[in-house]
Amino acid sequence: MNTGHQKLLGVGALVIAGVLAAGAAQIHGAAGYSGVGPGFVPWVVAGAMALCGVLLLVQAFSGGLRDLPAPPAMPPYWRGMAWVTAGLLLNAALITYVGFIPSCALLFALAARGFRLSMDQPVRGVTSLLRDAAIGVAISAPVFWLFTKLLGLNLPGLTHTGWL
Repeated sequence: MNTGHQKLLGVGALVIAGVLAAGAAQIHGAAGYSGVGPGFVPWVVAGAMALCGVLLLVQAFSGGLRDLPAPPAMPPYWRGMAWVTAGLLLNAALITYVGFIPSCALLFALAARGFRLSMDQPVRGVTSLLRDAAIGVAISAPVFWLFTKLLGLNLPGLTHTGWL
């Protein structure tokens, strides 16, 4: 990667930081515990991204990244990426229709299949997919409970109790 690409990367990081800061400026709300409001984390992320952009530019203008080993010449594994992408897109499309827990379980199962394929691990048909979906339920159910019951945030659910 030449210094021109590195400078472009730094500028891109600063642009993303600016977009994040513009979004953070739109978040209004009263400060909660210890004066921390809903806009705190977006501002921290925008600031961290801006810092990364500045550091990338400083490095690029001082001669660029030096003494880096050459990256391995591995082609992208499109089949695994397709499984992960399908999981993300299905989660986004289905979360309001089937609820948080089932859509996140489906996302976990499809992403796990994609990662297994990319690491040349055996994939054993439907049983592997069902096991991964069960693990996805075991992970997403406590997350759902934490956000809805403990923090009082609304996540999509099918029933009035919200568990599905």
